[in-house]
Amino acid sequence: MLRNVRLLITYDGSNYHGWQRQRQGEATIQATLEDSLSQICNEPITLHGAGRTDAGVHALGMVAHFHTCSSAPLVAFCKGLNALVPRDIRILKAEEAPLDFHSRFSACAKTYRYDFFTGAVQIPATRLYQAHCPGRFNPDLLQTAFNHLIGTHDFSSFERSGSRDKEVLSGRGAVRTLFHVCCTPTLGTADQWSFHFTGDGFLRQMVRILAGTLISIGQGKISANAMEAILAAQTRTAAGPTAPACGLFLEQIHYTQPILCPCS
Repeated sequence: MLRNVRLLITYDGSNYHGWQRQRQGEATIQATLEDSLSQICNEPITLHGAGRTDAGVHALGMVAHFHTCSSAPLVAFCKGLNALVPRDIRILKAEEAPLDFHSRFSACAKTYRYDFFTGAVQIPATRLYQAHCPGRFNPDLLQTAFNHLIGTHDFSSFERSGSRDKEVLSGRGAVRTLFHVCCTPTLGTADQWSFHFTGDGFLRQMVRILAGTLISIGQGKISANAMEAILAAQTRTAAGPTAPACGLFLEQIHYTQPILCPCS
């Protein structure tokens, strides 16, 4: 009997070339999990993730699913799989899902977190999980930018150049909805900050470009009132730098619709 198994996954992306299996055979999260799942199920397994994180990006709550005819118990896809894969990948939960559930297409939204440090000298132990952006940082400068970002917009200015065929007219193009954006101190510690972004979808490197632009605004390198013009320009050159991959975490996949909420 065909089954649809849903996994909740966390991983440290430092040693991987992103989520998606690569033709060149580089180590990826998807390939590592598929190889071990195929051993457990004794059949080829294709794992479908809710998103495709880039090289060096981490996940706290990636959701993925696969179909199988194996009768292996769910514990095999949690404890058993954890025994096979490297320790920088862990399965937090395995459960049966309806056959029509799809980790990507059933999702309503995703939440990403971006961690960064603005002090002069970064502790080496944090370098793989926190971007170093030295300079005076004032989060109060960000409120106007947040207000412009919330809602449905064309986010072409925050998409990696050349990542999508701009001539393709099908689909929704670069239009996305951001439900929530905020900046908070990390653990109440000076010079350590986190952005949180919840949206119905994100373009290639969109979160990292948003983070790089917002950090520049908070450091006074870009005008606090510039966000409206950056969005309107609909070109990558209008926005700020792309923040390093190491600070990015996929926190949660939402399967119920979030609501638009004020920034804080």
